[in-house]
Amino acid sequence: MMLRFEDVSYRYPASDHWSLQNVHLEIEQGQRVLVTGASGSGKSTFCRACIGLIPHFHGGEFTGQVVVHGLDTRRHSVFQLFRHAGLVFQNPDAQLFNPTVESELVYGLESLGLAPAEIEKRLSWATDLVRLDSILSRPPHTLSGGEKQRVLIGALLALKPQIVILDEPFTHLDPENAELLRTILNGIHSEGISVIVIEHRLHEVIGDFDRLVVLYEGRVVADGSPRQVLQHDVSPYGINVPPILRLFRASGGTGVPLTVREALELLKSQNLPNPPFVKGGVSGFGTKDPVVEMEKVWFQYSDSPVLRGIHLTFTRGECVAIVGRNGAGKTTLVKHLNGLLKPNQGRVTILGHDTLKTPVSKLARHTGFAWQNPNDQLFQANVREEVLTGPRILQTYDQTWCDALFNRFQLNSLLGRSPFRLSEGQKKRVSFASALASQPELVILDEPTAGQDEPFRRELGKLIKELQTEGRTVVLVTHDLEFAVEHAGRWIAMADGEIVADGRPEKIMADHGAMKKAGLRPTQSFQLFEAIEEKTA
Repeated sequence: MMLRFEDVSYRYPASDHWSLQNVHLEIEQGQRVLVTGASGSGKSTFCRACIGLIPHFHGGEFTGQVVVHGLDTRRHSVFQLFRHAGLVFQNPDAQLFNPTVESELVYGLESLGLAPAEIEKRLSWATDLVRLDSILSRPPHTLSGGEKQRVLIGALLALKPQIVILDEPFTHLDPENAELLRTILNGIHSEGISVIVIEHRLHEVIGDFDRLVVLYEGRVVADGSPRQVLQHDVSPYGINVPPILRLFRASGGTGVPLTVREALELLKSQNLPNPPFVKGGVSGFGTKDPVVEMEKVWFQYSDSPVLRGIHLTFTRGECVAIVGRNGAGKTTLVKHLNGLLKPNQGRVTILGHDTLKTPVSKLARHTGFAWQNPNDQLFQANVREEVLTGPRILQTYDQTWCDALFNRFQLNSLLGRSPFRLSEGQKKRVSFASALASQPELVILDEPTAGQDEPFRRELGKLIKELQTEGRTVVLVTHDLEFAVEHAGRWIAMADGEIVADGRPEKIMADHGAMKKAGLRPTQSFQLFEAIEEKTA
């Protein structure tokens, strides 16, 4: 048995809330286990307990027993355990500290005192498995998010562990990088290593796993093969059920299709009506009043242009999703929408204010921005001050509005806590509230659903519609096309700093050339719609 939890309960210091409650779980060698659950269900705590950070690093109250490859985590140090089980955190930057990728990969091996020949052998094996040959000399901080993840996976693999654990590894990856990570994980599994992945968006990975474990309020409430678990109603546990399964059940079907092909076969065999494609977003709120105008905008950080002649307009009340592969220029584009970046050529105006002539402090009154990584914008001692600082400085403080935000983002119980000690999902909610607290006319949300459970996704969708009805413009930067197709009436697809498509989501997904250029894959619902259309044509 590679990993065993025996009646494990745990709560953090100074907390009366049990993050894990009476957890019984056994994972065998070579198993691929997908762990899911609502935010706060204990997923990250479970990860930390797997490698001995709980109880050795975090302290708190711990009962029961965790055994990793025969080692009791109470009786063995984190150092003794790390060669048996390794964890890649949600935020890879928290684990990278060496000057080059190669030094990152060999750091653990050198700390074990291995011979140079053995280090070289393991380095070569791990590098090949996670495809890092071309970046070994690069500083880790210059890498993309997907590359950083692969470096950490490689560093773990070099230690020859029996268990590799990844906490929400697909969160910030575009479809191409997500597919590469899936290939790497399958390669790790082929080496006989147990793989445990924590993830909210099940549809992207569920076909690769033997087992699905659902946590809810610190307890294991479901455990079995994915089909066994999903044949029951798991929605009360805050699970993001695969869209293809939701569509199939909405048509009255019985069974658990996990792919478009399976859904088509079951629809036919059960003589069910074809589910309609639900067109994304609400376009009716948009007006002709421009909020943002970008005219022939060029921008570059060093030698190579990141934006190339961008020309677009956002109007009052519309919701727009900016989509495309990592490195396409999406985040660089939206940083022009509050003056943080100024165009090298061209012109950007926000509600008539030219960003080249208007200070960021003035533009901040009109633009609210929630970053992709909330750690980049947190700075206050507690959550309340974090959210209220902006409106107080900008003299837009409205207690009723801010109290409503605290309720909307489930922050009331966290107001006195340091934002730096929250989970990544909770930090994200704080950043949303901070972006909205000044009641800006333009709201920019960079990867808003990353690390968020299904109940929060629904609440965020409701909020977006409310903001639109109030005449506010919402811009989403996202890889979560399932969310984007539901809430954004307009997509802008980018590739290599250029706009390759701009229009309704269903029209863009039908444009296979533009989708390929942008490195995108159609949503499951659109794939099913297209497959049905082909069969009936």
